[in-house]
Amino acid sequence: MSTTLTIVPRMSEKTYASAQGNTYVFNVPTTANKQQIAAAVAAQFNVTVESVNTIVAKGKRVRSVRKGGKPVTGTRRNVKKAYVTLAEGSRLSIFDEGEKK
Repeated sequence: MSTTLTIVPRMSEKTYASAQGNTYVFNVPTTANKQQIAAAVAAQFNVTVESVNTIVAKGKRVRSVRKGGKPVTGTRRNVKKAYVTLAEGSRLSIFDEGEKK
């Protein structure tokens, strides 16, 4: 089963702080499981993955007003985040450019 996942690192102050402890946060598809995420991170960044924890952030309810003054409600999409802990000695160079400046 060789499906390629699109994983995108989350860039925020909180994820930068967790990266100092060797845990990196990625946005992943909501259909991805932990084994697929670990394989994708290992293949894309050439590192050894120790553990993967996932969380699904439910989409927030949003209200807006359309033309004519009618209120419309909707929901933003769900976002799945993966907290990937790397093995000792493995490191990603995601935040290295920010540290140089």
